[in-house]
Amino acid sequence: MKLPLTLLFLFIPLLCARGGCANNECDKNKNSGEWSIQKIGDCPEDKTCTRRKDDDGKNHRYDPELDTRKNIWADDAQEKPTLQTIEWMKHDLERHPVSCKDRCPSRKRLKELGEGKKITVVAWALTARRGGVETANCDIPYVRKEGDVNTDNHIVLVDPTVTNPTLDQKTEWDSVTAEFTPRVRLHGHANFTREGLNPLIDPNWKPKDDNPHGKRLVRVTGLLMFDTGHLCVHQLRRATNWEIHPILKLEYCDEGKTCVGESDENWKNLDDLPVAHLSPTP
Repeated sequence: MKLPLTLLFLFIPLLCARGGCANNECDKNKNSGEWSIQKIGDCPEDKTCTRRKDDDGKNHRYDPELDTRKNIWADDAQEKPTLQTIEWMKHDLERHPVSCKDRCPSRKRLKELGEGKKITVVAWALTARRGGVETANCDIPYVRKEGDVNTDNHIVLVDPTVTNPTLDQKTEWDSVTAEFTPRVRLHGHANFTREGLNPLIDPNWKPKDDNPHGKRLVRVTGLLMFDTGHLCVHQLRRATNWEIHPILKLEYCDEGKTCVGESDENWKNLDDLPVAHLSPTP
């Protein structure tokens, strides 16, 4: 049976609703030749771009739908988070929900699995690492004197039932990633930096150090996201590519206190620390 032409046109958007790569180059100043976008506040949320080239010499190809997920910064207060666990993220979520054949896949299946839902997990935080350039952030690089204002921080989370975890390769391969993003940081979360979290993990940590030595019990709330950018290439040391990205709220538990996911008792909000607690990396 042939479909009427009018119905066929209705189906075309559905047939074409697949993911696709982009390779928009970031703008340059016509006079100086320098990149026009130098800070995250000038990087459009809906039109990300790249400064890089791929091996073929063409502009770096990237996934605009993935960038859209990464660039969410507003917290929908009406949506209550679902309390989940690190083990749930590692073992209950489908580990390979999209194919490696498509560099920029449709995210329909990921949404069906829960991508975009607000969740909360309790975990040991072992470090907050400096992220690299990302098209979601218009490829703005880290600048020492400015600190982490334009780049992500990757937080290594491990199951809270693990006794005395240490930051080594074996532990990382069993970890989950959560990320501070510059857009959330820009909108009222100035403490979402390495300098904000790492001293809570290790009081002796300094901004010049790579990683802290220690652990801190945290309660992390944010959006569930599957990082397709590391599914088949540039794989990271972690148990799953499901992340909490972006983090919308981070709470920590003081030493000697009892903190559980189901109760607000004894949890302290990272946002409540004085911003003067922070300092750019020298």
